[in-house]
Amino acid sequence: MAILTKDILETIMVGATHVIDMGGKTAFIYYENAERAHMLLPDGTRFDGRWELLDAGYRVEWTNGPTGVWSLAYGPGTIDYVDASGAARGRITRIDFSDCAKLAA
Repeated sequence: MAILTKDILETIMVGATHVIDMGGKTAFIYYENAERAHMLLPDGTRFDGRWELLDAGYRVEWTNGPTGVWSLAYGPGTIDYVDASGAARGRITRIDFSDCAKLAA
């Protein structure tokens, strides 16, 4: 799988919600703008925080939560969230160019 670069990430992230399959459970991440993001995990945990694009990924710092560096890797018909260790942690099932899960409300 290849890693998506900053230009592509900006196009598919800013203003969009990623719907992510995490082992049969669904998470949502809404990238409100180029600085603010919101996440809802399958167990109901919510985070809000700051994020920034990197050359081949992004860095996020959740308020009252973890900080991490992530990349998005793509292959035929798939885009996976990959953590700093290189492990795939979830697969994008849909990208909605809105706050479809109402995470910023």
